[in-house]
Amino acid sequence: MLVGVLALQGDFREHINALSHCGVQSQEVRRISELESVDALIIPGGESTTIVSLSKTFGLFEPIKNRIAKGLPTYGSCAGMIMLADHIVAAKEGQETFGGIDITVRRNAFGRQVDSFESDILAPEISKNPIRAVFIRAPWVEKIGNAVEVLASIKGADNSSHAVAVRQGHLLATAFHPEITDDHSVHRYFLEKVCK
Repeated sequence: MLVGVLALQGDFREHINALSHCGVQSQEVRRISELESVDALIIPGGESTTIVSLSKTFGLFEPIKNRIAKGLPTYGSCAGMIMLADHIVAAKEGQETFGGIDITVRRNAFGRQVDSFESDILAPEISKNPIRAVFIRAPWVEKIGNAVEVLASIKGADNSSHAVAVRQGHLLATAFHPEITDDHSVHRYFLEKVCK
């Protein structure tokens, strides 16, 4: 299996490193030919509007959207979660996504960069041990469609519980950044469960 990591902006190198630890071959994706050669895709954290802008500049926006719609196993972390969501709260005017997961996410739901934090979260479907989750200007899920499985939740500043890891068929998304920790359980779950 060859896993592509969208390498236009954001922490794509960290995802490639995590995939290497999982023993999987990966490659950076910046061109349509690279996208066409991969069996799965990771959309890294970064800035969602910048990812949209650059993917359009590189002619990748529609090809990625189409491959996702046709069943390409795809995992998005943080901004990647926003890019896989069908709906966004607090979106910039005209903001688009690749879509595919029937969720509504709120951008920067936990606050600004200074409000970033780490927490151990429980996600039994992913790991029997708590997962160290790093939230950096992270989104959270506000609405969930019937076909979406919630894998992990956390309490927000509003004292309500919000989903921060979800799966819908061949698509996986987390509001946090597992790629910048030494815990590769999310990547293993993606490779062993979502990609199969």
